Amino acid sequence: MTTMAVRGHGSGQLAGTAALLRLALRRDRVMIPVWSVALGALVASGAGTLEKVYRTAAERADVAHSMNGNGSLRALYGPVFDDSIGGLAAWRFGGFGYVLAAVMSLLIVVRHTREEEETGRQELLSSAMVGRRAPLTSALSAAFVANALVALIITSGLAKSTGDTAGSAALGLTTGAVGMLFAGMAAITAQLTESARLAKGLTGAVLGAAFLLKAAGDTATRDASSVLDWLSPLGWAENVRPYAGERWWALLLIVAAALAQGAAAYVLAGRRDIGMSFVPPRPGPAEGRISTAYGLARRLQRGGLIGWTLGFALAGLLFGGMTDGAADLVGDNAQTKEIIQRMGGQSGITDAFLATMAGMLGMLAALYATSSVLRLHSEETGARAEPVLAASVSRVRWAAGHLVMAFGGAALIMVVGGLGLAAGYGREPGPILGAALVQLPAIWALAGLAVLLFGAFPKLAQAALGAVGLCLALGWIGPALNLPQAVLDVSPFGHLPKLPGPEMAWTPVVLLTVVAAVLVGAGLGALRRRDIAG
Repeated sequence: MTTMAVRGHGSGQLAGTAALLRLALRRDRVMIPVWSVALGALVASGAGTLEKVYRTAAERADVAHSMNGNGSLRALYGPVFDDSIGGLAAWRFGGFGYVLAAVMSLLIVVRHTREEEETGRQELLSSAMVGRRAPLTSALSAAFVANALVALIITSGLAKSTGDTAGSAALGLTTGAVGMLFAGMAAITAQLTESARLAKGLTGAVLGAAFLLKAAGDTATRDASSVLDWLSPLGWAENVRPYAGERWWALLLIVAAALAQGAAAYVLAGRRDIGMSFVPPRPGPAEGRISTAYGLARRLQRGGLIGWTLGFALAGLLFGGMTDGAADLVGDNAQTKEIIQRMGGQSGITDAFLATMAGMLGMLAALYATSSVLRLHSEETGARAEPVLAASVSRVRWAAGHLVMAFGGAALIMVVGGLGLAAGYGREPGPILGAALVQLPAIWALAGLAVLLFGAFPKLAQAALGAVGLCLALGWIGPALNLPQAVLDVSPFGHLPKLPGPEMAWTPVVLLTVVAAVLVGAGLGALRRRDIAG
């Protein structure tokens, strides 16, 4: 009775927040530092990298003019507002940083709100002196710590490189503010749904829509003043314009929206019971349409696969539409040409650009495949696997249903992405589809690593996502940082033939496929021998 009284009145609703925050930071003692330092260092190092690539003011002015004159490339990176080193760093790395900060924040908030409720841990914690809004407060506070660290690293690093404290602070604070904006969005979706996976998916869908709106607005105009830009929070961030006469009022708009979303999440949190949601889950069929392990996996994962498929179709069209402008962007700049060829092979610029875009789709597909495999881990830790395995379903059959969705789904979205890339470029689909499909062995190898970690070392299963993140960083940023080839070869994507253009090299494709099969076999073998969490 005393506990209920404490929860119900005034500051008692925040009772236990400090203890929950300490617990959240302890649980994320690896995740938050790695995400924050890697993201902050990536953006902060951008100025030094671009200074090596564009050594003169004339080269910087030329790339700014080329970018602003090409609507397709503006859709990907946004317009260049200033051709200084700081301005180019904000253009090249700012948008990428905003998206990563948003992803980091939504993962943190959902992990410490809806995921805690879904696993039943929050109910145990709330039986003590924990206020109704304490879990949400601690989750948002953990996200704030992570974003503050990102903002500090970006601001200090760029201020040292560029000497422009105001511009550096604008970029750092905007990155952190965008992160908190999507932390607030994740806090709302965590109240609306009963599934952590759905909460992440909805927030991710909002992030994707925000990017598409900004991209469409940037295509329409060179100065980011399109109506579509102002409908997107990423467009608001772009309009802060670091190093180009900072618009601090645009930053205040992001902060105000983040506070409003946090307030809405607090209102919702106070009006529902633990474990419940405002949008109840749709019940399954009344009679047994789901009679196999694969049928269950398909029902659980089909929504995510549909979303990824639509996203890859749009991304392929967008990337394909940029291809004709690739040569215009490079111009006579030898350094930029070298970077694109390191990413996409030594063939012509157009083929190298297509190979680069196919590789990017492949790395994103690896994120899908790995997440799909890790659905096995969430089913186990959520105590939903044990009732299935208690029937006449073996562990391998149960896992195989999800692996079909992971490995087969990756093939499907790469086919769709490759066809979209060909349609956007307006050329025959055969060679471009081949460039997309050749990414599959590397995708499967990373998914196989996830299977091995889940089967043999379940506590380390989430590290598979970190491996995919490392491959993304090496593939997209590594060539620009001029990293040694030995470092780039850590990623399985570094060994694949750079199609279209050169002749097909079958040896690395076959070897990576064999590696993927061995990893899957080892993971399933370990799964058969270990205990299943009840």
